[in-house]
Amino acid sequence: MLKKAKEKIREIKDYPRPGVGFKDITYLVEDSGSFNHVIEELTAWTKKRKPTVVAGIESRGFLFAAPVAHKLGLGLIMIRKRGKLPSDTVRLQATEAESFEYLETQTDKIDPKQRVLIVDDLIASGSTSVNAIDLLKKLGGKVVGFAAVVDVVFLKGIEFIQKAHPDVEVHSLIHYEE
Repeated sequence: MLKKAKEKIREIKDYPRPGVGFKDITYLVEDSGSFNHVIEELTAWTKKRKPTVVAGIESRGFLFAAPVAHKLGLGLIMIRKRGKLPSDTVRLQATEAESFEYLETQTDKIDPKQRVLIVDDLIASGSTSVNAIDLLKKLGGKVVGFAAVVDVVFLKGIEFIQKAHPDVEVHSLIHYEE
């Protein structure tokens, strides 16, 4: 069934810039069988880590994190890009290869007793994943795992995440070797 889900992902060459192969998950999300199977797989893996809350990364990560949280009967923490959340926030600025990335979440969303599992759509270089883990740990959350639908394996993002956070187990469902 994951093979069918992978077939629903289109690669758009040279988008958003030359040399990048954008993984378009639109058709996967639109296909109820593939989408539901991906949610079931993510939920099964997530449940084993016994989180008390699920976090999703803007914006495509919300598409997967919200139904996983719902299936587990848990709340959802939103990790957003700068300036999108009201009230007090904690922001993390990280330098990426070509730009500065700012992620933030509201300061009152994490309790140090919470076991947080992060869900995103895709792991590429791993920098956004590491930044999200850093942000939640900065607020005192215990990050018990990071799950993604897609791993662009040749970019070695999972290795980057594991090097930065060896205590966080990382899981992905669909792999692109090139």
